[in-house]
This record gives sequence, C-alpha cells and structure tokens, in this order.
Amino acid sequence: MSEARHDRARLRPPAAARIGDRLEDVGSPALLVDLDSFEHNLKQMQGLADAGGVALRPHAKAHKSVAIARRQIAAGAGGICCQKLSEAYPFAAAGITDIHISNEFVGADKLAMAVELARHVDLSICVDDVRQVAAIASAAEAGAVRITVLPEVDVGHGRCGVNSPDALIRLVDTIGAASSLRFGGLQAYHGGAQHIPVWVQRRQAAQRAAEQVSGYVRHLGARGIACPVVTGGGTGTAEFDCQSGIYTEVQPGTYLFLDGHYGAGEWLGQFRPRHSLFLSATVMSTARPGVVVCDVGLKSVAVDSGLPRLWSRDSGGWLRYVAANDEHGVLEVLNADSQELLGNKLLLVPGHCDPTANLHSQFVCFREGHVVGLWEVDARGLSR
Repeated sequence: MSEARHDRARLRPPAAARIGDRLEDVGSPALLVDLDSFEHNLKQMQGLADAGGVALRPHAKAHKSVAIARRQIAAGAGGICCQKLSEAYPFAAAGITDIHISNEFVGADKLAMAVELARHVDLSICVDDVRQVAAIASAAEAGAVRITVLPEVDVGHGRCGVNSPDALIRLVDTIGAASSLRFGGLQAYHGGAQHIPVWVQRRQAAQRAAEQVSGYVRHLGARGIACPVVTGGGTGTAEFDCQSGIYTEVQPGTYLFLDGHYGAGEWLGQFRPRHSLFLSATVMSTARPGVVVCDVGLKSVAVDSGLPRLWSRDSGGWLRYVAANDEHGVLEVLNADSQELLGNKLLLVPGHCDPTANLHSQFVCFREGHVVGLWEVDARGLSR
C-alpha cells in the first residue's frame, strides 16, 4: 500500500509534445509557433526599426517568454518592455538587463518590487501623477537606487497619461528635484490606433499621435529640458512610428504572432506579418447533428478580441467556431458530415495573443510539421 502511495505522489501529466514529434501527434490544447513565420516577422520588424534609425523595445507582455525575448535581443532589440513589475522578474533573473515598465503603479508592494529590480537591471518606469513620483523617489532613496522615470503623455488613447503641457512640466520638475530619480524622456502610446483595421486610417491616427508628442517635446525644449527618449507605438503603427522623426524607440509586441484581431486588418506597407501562433484542438464530440465540439475553450483561449477561427489552410471553409465554454469550443459544421469529424485535429488562430499566452505554460515550436523547440511561458500569471 505504501508503495502505491509513493507511486501516486510521483504522478505528473505527460508532456503535450516532445522534440521530434509530428505536429498531428501533439496533445491538445497546445500553443503552437510556426518558426518560419515567427522568424519572418522578427526580421521584418527589426528591419523597420533599423531603417528608421530607432530602437526596438519589444513588449514582452505579448509572449511572457524569456526564450522569445532572447531571440528578439539577438536580432537587434535593445531591451524589452513589461507591463507589470512582477512580469519583469523572470526576464531580470535570466540576465535581460534593460527593462522598461510601460505602465503606472501604486502601492508599497509595487514600490518594493521596483527598488529590487533596479538593483539588478537598468529599470525605467512610467508616471502620470506627482504623487507617484514622490512615492517612487522616497522608496528609491531608501533603497539606495536610482530609477529612470518617463512621464506618460496621452496622445489619443484616453486611458493613462497627462494631457496638458503644464501637467507634464509639473511631473518633469518633480522628477528633476529628486536625487534618486532621473528624467528619461516620454512614454507616448496610443493603444486604440493599433487596432484600426484600415491601413490609411491607422497611418493618419499614428501621424496625429506623433504630432501631439512632438508638441510636448517642443514645450520641454522651450524650457531648456532635453528629451532623450520618446517611446511608444505598437504593432499596428510601428511602420509609421519608425519613420515619424519623433519616436526614438517603438514597443510592438504582437508582431511576432499576428493574432486574429491584428490579422483582420490591412497590411499594405513595408511590414507584412504572417500568422505564426496557433492552438491545436481536437474534435471531442459529434453528438449533435451539424455541430462538433473541440477541446479548446475559455481556459485555453482568450475571446476578448473575438472567437478563434480555423486556420484557413486547415479548414477549407467547412467549420466555424461559434461559442466558447470553459472546456469546450463549439463549431458549426458548414460543409462536411459531422459524424466523420470525431478525433480530427484542428489549428485555431486566437483572437488575442497576449492573454491567450498567459493561459499556457509552454510554446510548442515547429517546422515542416515537426516539433523542434519547447519554450516556457516564464511570466505566466505574473500580473502584479
């Protein structure tokens, strides 16, 4: 009996995939990366930044993976962004030393994390209130560190950031008065512009944002304040931001994957991304006529930006994902005998890659139908 209990204590679920497995043998649900398309996207975005003379600071919130961040840096990126302080820890522990927290934070626990990170990496953070500045300055002084601070300016998104030159000057002056802080430049991100589907309209929104941030830079210059960095932009506007003459670095994240939401937009310029992120799914029930059920539901895919869709090369127009439950995905059968689909393997394109990656522990990487790499999602669940 004791031997049986000992055996039970060692029970672990088997791995979904191993190096060398055929793609059709990967357990589902699993998060898959087509490395050929991934590397195409990686090179294209780095090329855009290099051609525009701007730094590329990719957003790690899109993938939460040290293995991916290392590949971005090896391709030419200068550092990474994280959206939350706790999210930065795995990257810092892995030796990635240039990390920008592109988000405001408040609270003693967050201040303690910022100070700890600043002891190990070149940390920069965002603020949009002088009370944040005061708290950070006090914590940094007590912790004997110096932290780079970038005021965030609202350039159209209407979420965080100051929206007047006077408010910006108050922030810059408060930062400058604190010996434990240094003014690092401006954070200027227009999240809404990233998702405008029409390419010309997206370009116009990016141009308006660049004009607004240019005005802030001129206002600082008139006060004798140099602005060393203007950082922002994202996947949807990076090609415009790189050529704007005002941004010194850009922060795209989804460009590596091209999820379903971004994939529904127009890509008419220099950046032509490919879908590289997929979910493996298996048809697990055909009990209802005209409907099949797969094993990818809400615990495997985020649906805030729409339901996943079947990869066009895979579906042939014969299935449509129509509802997501906790463990189940319901698909309408359009042009097939539903009874014959039991056990079929499907590839799904998630609508939103960032929260989908956060639901998985590993990326299963493949080329030519075989698994060639397994990358951990190191910052999964780190949202403080």
